[in-house]
Amino acid sequence: MSLTLTSSQVWAELEKELFAVVGMVTPKGHARTAGIVYIVRDRKLYIGTGADTWKARHIAANPHVSMTVPIAKHIPLLPWIKIPAATITFAGTARLIPAPTAPAELLNAVFRQSNVDNPALANQVLIEVTPQGDFITYGVGVSLMQMRQPELARGRAPVA
Repeated sequence: MSLTLTSSQVWAELEKELFAVVGMVTPKGHARTAGIVYIVRDRKLYIGTGADTWKARHIAANPHVSMTVPIAKHIPLLPWIKIPAATITFAGTARLIPAPTAPAELLNAVFRQSNVDNPALANQVLIEVTPQGDFITYGVGVSLMQMRQPELARGRAPVA
């Protein structure tokens, strides 16, 4: 039995975080992952990268991605006790948006700068990830004690 979460609960958790691991497939069919920083807007995730990076090239060749967002857990007043991170995992499709054509608000948020006319942005892209299907979670919306029992810690929520 898995925990039933709402999509709003999971989106709220995604909006609190900023780090994730994105999984891609190379043109030769090899799996690759990369740690990224993201923002959430209108139930899509946005990642900034160079237009000539391998992330951008792999996604241009195959837009099917997966993402896993780790959520750090700790025991208040006992930070030396190691607790596994909670996670949100999902599959989605990605598309590249050249930075010069992206909305200024997105560029400011993703690249964390106010000068969207910066010439350095000319060679950047935004990767827009649209989650599909269900979010698969572990440890989201449960106590630390419940995380010790996989049947209580596993969850699922529709993306929409």
